[in-house]
Amino acid sequence: MPANLTPEYLSAEQRYRQATSPQERLEALEEMLRTVPKHKGTEKLQADIKRKIARLRQEMQTRRGGARAQPFFHVPREGAGQVVLVGPPNSGKSSLLRALTNATPEVAPYPMTTRVPQPGMMQFEDVQVQLVDTPPVCKEFDEGWLYGLIRSADAAVLVLDASDDGILYLEDTLRLLPENRVFLVAHGAPVPDDPALPRGAYKRTVVVANKCDLPGAQDNLPVLVELVGARLPAPPVPVSAVRGDGLDALRGRIFAALHKIRVYSKPPGRKPDLDTPFVLPKGSTVRDAAEVIHKELAENLKYARLWGRGYHGQMVGREHMLEDGDVLELHG
Repeated sequence: MPANLTPEYLSAEQRYRQATSPQERLEALEEMLRTVPKHKGTEKLQADIKRKIARLRQEMQTRRGGARAQPFFHVPREGAGQVVLVGPPNSGKSSLLRALTNATPEVAPYPMTTRVPQPGMMQFEDVQVQLVDTPPVCKEFDEGWLYGLIRSADAAVLVLDASDDGILYLEDTLRLLPENRVFLVAHGAPVPDDPALPRGAYKRTVVVANKCDLPGAQDNLPVLVELVGARLPAPPVPVSAVRGDGLDALRGRIFAALHKIRVYSKPPGRKPDLDTPFVLPKGSTVRDAAEVIHKELAENLKYARLWGRGYHGQMVGREHMLEDGDVLELHG
């Protein structure tokens, strides 16, 4: 029996997809339950809505019950930045997380293995970046929190399957992301500021073509680009999570997508500490670095000496813009 969903239901469903808070999601779900036609053809849909309402109410109650309680999909940030792995089912996101980090997620040859976020720490040179494997973006997994998790991250890696099965779910993924207000942009591009969209709707993204170790995968890449290239923020980077092909270069691209720089501190009269950098947003100044390195000294900062590209201990002012790898000696 067809569902014959009403305009009121469809409007509530759209509000649910676009909700940015648990309360907004709950109100939209309750409206969906009120307006869904009640007949045999919608029994499964009604049951699904009721499950979502019950789970959301429990999560909200847990959050109110204690300041430290967090929903299961909350991943505390660690390291230089948080990057989510996004993609269709069975694209190899979990294998990529396992290959790049210390995490040991379940890896299986069937879709929908990952149901909750799985974090791991990726080492890039002298910093660590947090990678988070996520459930697949597909119509079979319709959970609003997934898109909220993507929007809240610092950057994304879109993982595609370069094998013969790679196109199977890709169309759904490329459609569902913008429908849920997630727009992927090239990892080096500026992020638009659109007040009509939720914060983080535009996400700097590295595109990866995984499983390039499989027969015929390299030949599939031009076909993949021809079919969906216009909707990708950048050409895919070919990698193999199984063999390790391309992973070193991928680490560098992921860090670049964060738009962060590393600055090293040099106490006056001593050698610089080149083992533990301070990670700052790209575009940070000497003043910004001073507030992170030594807040009390920052208030009385007179000048700094800089070692970096083109600088060999010269004096620079508080508003001098820093670059990745700069060594800074602060003087109060």
